[in-house]
Amino acid sequence: LLYRGFILILTFLFYTAYHLSRKPISIVKSELHRNCSNVIQPKDINITNNVTWCDWPPFDQDNYQTLFGVLDNCFLVAYAIGMFFSGIFGERLPLRYYLSIGMLMSGLFTCLFGLGFYWNIHSLGYYAFVQVMNGLVQTTGWPAVVACVGNWFGKGKRGFIMGVWNSHTSVGNILGSLIAGVFVSTAWGLSFIVPGIIIACTGVLCFFFLVEKPEDVNCSSPQHHSGQERSQEVGETAPLLRDSSIVDPSINGAVSTEPDVIVEEHSEAISFLGALRIPGVVEFSLCLLFAKLVSYTFLYWLPLYISNVAHFEAKEAGDMSTLFDVGGILGGILAGLVSDYTGGRASTCCVMLVVAAPMLFLYNNIGQRSLGTTIGMLLLCGALVNGPYALITTAVSADLGTHESLKGNARALSTVTAIIDGTGSIGAALGPLLAGVISPTGWNNVFYMLISADVLACLVREQSLSVHSHRINLFLFNANANQLI
Repeated sequence: LLYRGFILILTFLFYTAYHLSRKPISIVKSELHRNCSNVIQPKDINITNNVTWCDWPPFDQDNYQTLFGVLDNCFLVAYAIGMFFSGIFGERLPLRYYLSIGMLMSGLFTCLFGLGFYWNIHSLGYYAFVQVMNGLVQTTGWPAVVACVGNWFGKGKRGFIMGVWNSHTSVGNILGSLIAGVFVSTAWGLSFIVPGIIIACTGVLCFFFLVEKPEDVNCSSPQHHSGQERSQEVGETAPLLRDSSIVDPSINGAVSTEPDVIVEEHSEAISFLGALRIPGVVEFSLCLLFAKLVSYTFLYWLPLYISNVAHFEAKEAGDMSTLFDVGGILGGILAGLVSDYTGGRASTCCVMLVVAAPMLFLYNNIGQRSLGTTIGMLLLCGALVNGPYALITTAVSADLGTHESLKGNARALSTVTAIIDGTGSIGAALGPLLAGVISPTGWNNVFYMLISADVLACLVREQSLSVHSHRINLFLFNANANQLI
């Protein structure tokens, strides 16, 4: 129990640092391109353009929103592509070394972005290159920490435990916003350098203290499947560890129907195609694509939206945007609790996505009318947007990565997590890109895009439920036929 608590806290700190180092770009955007007419002009500076004199080239151009979209996508596209390979490497390399190197390299590239301020660099190519490299090295984080937590915790109350644990995403965003906000108006380079140093230090912490598996310290492995779970009725979550007799027989051969048998864990890593065949992986991956599109659009564009619409200063807009992440913490915990209690991961996601769509519409239309309305709507939207996202990337990924069809092969967890999060990262790349392209036509259109993505995420999940129901009925029919014979 002591080791489990230690691993939860340690991995929580690790991924908090990952997100902490991603957040500064969204805070600094409103400083790189400001409304210079409201800024006091220094007497010792020769100003040739009263409109853009206080901006940081090349973001002083009229297409600055598109340029910000380019920077976001350099990171996110590299992250999405790298994620599909990261899980494969994560299963074949020691997680302690893999995470440590990833955090040290991420710290380096985060600092390099901030050093552009002190080196007086105004090349879009420089900042784009740093973002690409940072996106690649940041893929080391998620598959590795989920695999590590999955090694230590069985199914049990996984939704609640991982819902609380997954608050590291929002905590990292909040801390990243606050740290970046301290320096953004004076020396925005430090908004990157300080988070870069923090994640590098956590990399050193990981190297000395991370314990990858219970066996490494002579502890017993957790039981991912209990006899009680196997005796439960077949429902919507059958793909998520409901009945060992209802598993696609094409995956790793036949599965034992003995209720209390714990199959010995395999040491061989699963193939990419083998992971795709696990029931539910493709469907939840597509659902996460649209859910993460919405979440990451808020991550990268919310401070600028608040600054433009509510006319807050850069620091104030950054501080206000943290309320969305506070709501995300509450939403992730609530989603985990409800899914544990009801046994319906998919239904929990669908309900929250359905409610999120009209809430986004209301936030755009009435969210800036008063301070109280802004706070309430940001908390509510954060909970509804990040709740399904958190549930899929944690409990659902862990459920699928320890699916009974794998016959105890826990080494599939990293690959399954990488596939789901990698597909979601495609949406994470598309969202900020579309926001950069659409926002010049008006923020209303950006919110219509986000609402459409939420609806599509729900439709994908509902469609997958009907497909699984058909597959389950077919398996039951075959099983009954075999018993009659």
